[in-house]
Amino acid sequence: MRHDPASGAIVVMLRGLKMHGMAQAVTDLMAQGSPAFEAAIPMLSQLLKAETAEREVRSVAYQLNSARFPAYRDLAGFDFASSEINEALVRQLHRCDFIDVADNIVLVGGPGTGKTRIATALGVHAIEHYRRRVRFFSTVELVNALEQEKAQGRTGQIANRLIHSDLVILDELGQPSLHTARMTWSYRQKLQVSGPFGENRYPPHGTARYCLAPL
Repeated sequence: MRHDPASGAIVVMLRGLKMHGMAQAVTDLMAQGSPAFEAAIPMLSQLLKAETAEREVRSVAYQLNSARFPAYRDLAGFDFASSEINEALVRQLHRCDFIDVADNIVLVGGPGTGKTRIATALGVHAIEHYRRRVRFFSTVELVNALEQEKAQGRTGQIANRLIHSDLVILDELGQPSLHTARMTWSYRQKLQVSGPFGENRYPPHGTARYCLAPL
């Protein structure tokens, strides 16, 4: 059996694409030393690379759509020079390390300082570069949804979905009209003791992380 690196790379790509039957077939052809297969390796490799790239593009597009950002935003063109925002800190957050350690980030500032844009840019970057699952909410929207599911006797469904997110962005958390304390308590209660994580515990890797952008 020849251990050709190019053939091995094809097997790895096929398994990554979850084409396990084809991966096994390629392994068998490698063992047989099939001349026809060896001649087809360059073309097959090119096709698989194209399929992998296309799936990546589709996956990112799906996650961006599922996040429900108000608009696509990134840090390109943001005028830090005329803003009071700490650019170095934002660049540090842009690495998304806070997601791995489950740190909550609160963006505070007056109207028009760019809190929503920065929060959105962090979420977009987390999806595009780190393949994270993100969900953006206007806090009013989330509170209304929580109240609605409670009224319909479906309490906990939203929380159960968000448990699978890597980052949850809550915009306009500081709206004075919101019953924020009640919402926060209710949401934390739903994350607790719901699911297979045990009493008074939060899921160690599934906990939703927050980037809060209050007024």
